[in-house]
Order: sequence, then structure tokens, then C-alpha cells
Amino acid sequence: MLYDTHMHTKWSGDSEAIPTEMIASAKAKGLSGLTFTDHLDWDFPTLPHKFDLDVPNYLTEMQTLAAEYTDDHFSVHIGLELGLQTHLTDKHHALLTENDFDFVIGSVHQLDRADPYYDEFWENRDFRETYQYYFECTLENIEAFPDFDALGHIDYISRYGQRVAKSRRSRQTNAAISSDAPQPSGLAPASDGILHYHDHASVVDAIFEFLIRHDKALEVNTAPYRYGFSEPNPSRQMLKRYHELGGRMVTIGADAHKPADVAIGFAKLPELLRDCGFTSYYIFSKRTPQEIPL
Repeated sequence: MLYDTHMHTKWSGDSEAIPTEMIASAKAKGLSGLTFTDHLDWDFPTLPHKFDLDVPNYLTEMQTLAAEYTDDHFSVHIGLELGLQTHLTDKHHALLTENDFDFVIGSVHQLDRADPYYDEFWENRDFRETYQYYFECTLENIEAFPDFDALGHIDYISRYGQRVAKSRRSRQTNAAISSDAPQPSGLAPASDGILHYHDHASVVDAIFEFLIRHDKALEVNTAPYRYGFSEPNPSRQMLKRYHELGGRMVTIGADAHKPADVAIGFAKLPELLRDCGFTSYYIFSKRTPQEIPL
């Protein structure tokens, strides 16, 4: 019994997916259910209002779909992915007080009002220092606003750090090959951009301990498989550490933005999670966790 609890549709600023097509994909792949979690990222400076969500109409459409497609064999839940920024705490509280969702993912997409998705974010930045700062900001955000159910893709930033590092290495190599000037021996390569838990253990452990202490789940996000990575967000090492510290609540989601990506990499998850010590994962209904055996 697997449920995909992180996906985006036409209601998100970065997707054109039709909700019924996401449902059809989930059923075709043998899932037991799904949760729609469209973006709500207020005050997104790079693209103002792109990730604002029309909450009343979103809930109306999704509630209709949930009623139509939920049966004894498949269930549809309604959530959202909330872009956390400390100055939005009061606005987020009001939103969740006034509206009913099954599931709320809290995610950090912004660092100093900029998104690491964009290459220009990385100009003049050191990968390791930036990753450390990202985790520090994540801890600050969840302490300021703990009214979420799962922390989304805790190491989101590493997806794009690795992409930029690869691009830098490629440019460096091409420049060395094409230049007529003599090249110094042992040309230093750019950092690989890979995030290593041990470089950030103290702050990552503090995040895990906060989640455990407040009965929040850690999301296992399989989107990295789309980009050719061998592990989800977070990595196997980080998942094992979360379990060592007492973490038992994990959710799973593919972060799909189109039907083909629903449940991507899910075939790998049961074995991976068991190897990390987990015997179950969780879905949420009306903000209440439900344990599902692996």
C-alpha cells in the first residue's frame, strides 16, 4: 500500500497538470491513494505572485474530486505545500485556521529571499557554507512556524547545488581544452556540490530533534530520481540518523508536476526505508497521522 503525498497540478504556478490525469496515473501505477499538495509560496520575490494559490477555488475543486474518486480501494486527500518564511508566520496561521486541509507540507524554498533553483543564486557562493546556512534557516523557520505536518525535502538546496557544480566543472574543462594558453598542471576542479551529513551534523540533528519532539514527519522526496541522482531527499545516511535519534514518522512523495512523474522511484522506497530502520510510513487525513506498514 503506497500513497504519493506530494504532487502539483495546474493550481501551482509551475505545473499544468490536470488533477484527474494525476489520479489516473496514480491508479495505473497501483497506488492506494494520493494527496494533492499544490504550492502556496506567498511573497516569492523572484516571480511575484507566481506561487500564490487561489485557496477557495482550489479547495472546492479538490473536494469535488475527493468525493468522486475516493472509494474502498483508492483515496484522494487535499493538502498544500507551504513555502515557509519567518515573516509570514501570522499569515500562515490565519490560513490554516480558516481552511481545512488533510495535510500540510512545510518547505523552505527561499534563502535570503532568493531561490537556489536559479543559477544566479549560486554566484560567489561556497556550496558547503550555503548548505549550512540553509539548514540554519530551516531550523529558524520551523521553530517560528511549527503548524505543519511534514518537513518537505529537507535538503532541497542540494539538488540545485549539484546541478550548478556539474555545470561549473563542464565550463572549466571546456575552457581548459579550448584555450591556447599553457594550462597549469593539476587544474583544481570545482566542488562537486554534494551535501554531506557530517559537514552539517549539529544543525541537521537539531532539525530532526525538533521534528521528533513536536510529532512532525520527515518527508522522503523521490524527485531526485528524475534528475539522475541515486538517492532521495534526504539521503540514506540522513534517514538513518533521523531513525537513530528516534524519528519514526516519515511521509513519501514524488513531488510530481506531471502525470508521468507520479510515484517516480517508489519501487525503491520499501527496501531503502527498511534498511534505514523504518517499518512503516504515514499519510495524513484531516491533519491526523495514519500509520501504513511497509
